[in-house]
Amino acid sequence: MVKMILWRSLYAVVSLFVVSVIVFVATQALPGDAAVAKLGKNATPAALESFRQLYHLNDPLPTQYVNWLGNILQGRLGVSFATGFPVGSLIGDQVANSLVLIAATVVIAIPLSVVLGILTAIRRDRATDHVSSVLMLVISALPEFVLGVALVLLFATNVSQVLPAVSPVDPSRSILQQLDLIVLPTLTLVLLVLPYVVRTVRACMIEALESEYVTMARLKGMSERRVVLRHALPNMAGPTFQVVAQSLAYLAGGVVVVESVFQFPGIGQAFVSSVLSRDLPVIQAVAMLLAAFYVLVNLLADIGTVAMTPTMRGGTR
Repeated sequence: MVKMILWRSLYAVVSLFVVSVIVFVATQALPGDAAVAKLGKNATPAALESFRQLYHLNDPLPTQYVNWLGNILQGRLGVSFATGFPVGSLIGDQVANSLVLIAATVVIAIPLSVVLGILTAIRRDRATDHVSSVLMLVISALPEFVLGVALVLLFATNVSQVLPAVSPVDPSRSILQQLDLIVLPTLTLVLLVLPYVVRTVRACMIEALESEYVTMARLKGMSERRVVLRHALPNMAGPTFQVVAQSLAYLAGGVVVVESVFQFPGIGQAFVSSVLSRDLPVIQAVAMLLAAFYVLVNLLADIGTVAMTPTMRGGTR
């Protein structure tokens, strides 16, 4: 178990290193000039050169990467080209807002999807199962922005004006005092996660119910409720934990699109606005934060799956 954790941790570190190289190269390949984007096209050559020297943009790319990576490892995210403020303080509130959005999504989506997956597995091939399967298939085929726009049409237009169409959070107030603004973004993310988890939990539950140990329990005369609670559910815990963790990791990407649709001031909105203004330090910091979140969640998923699966624990010795 310890050896597995060490290997997975090493793999996570290597993955983040590779991501850092890709992020740095990709930001350097963005069209345009950061100095021109900040100072404008009418800026004098001297002003543009001064800006490049201030932020070391004339240094060789390997030198820029090494300095940037060293600062990242020390917790220094750099200084925003657009505002001149430290990136950490600039995106701190946005990160907090996104975490609230993700937390609300998890609280709603995970219990709901697990329960739906178990119920459809137990009622396999019945009307409930067929309706749920078709509905999940339709939802999974729709991209994030389509789901968001559909919810706006249903709940924020003449059809039913019960929720705001956009989510311009007031920074002077706690986001918990403006919960109506996060309802539609949260519902969009819930619909984004729901189909994948429901279908995976359903498949795992059906596999558990068709296993030999469940068949033996039934032959011994156990009630169906006891069979499900004592034999099927514990043996599907590992795969369920894995798919839930992967869904959380997937939210790191989905939140960028959803926040843009609803103009929610989260890390996704900060990423989009920084790309438009070619604010390289903010782009790099947000991309690395999203990547670190994704890698960390997957690492915890691997460890948790092994810890909850006796056969896999035995295989890691």
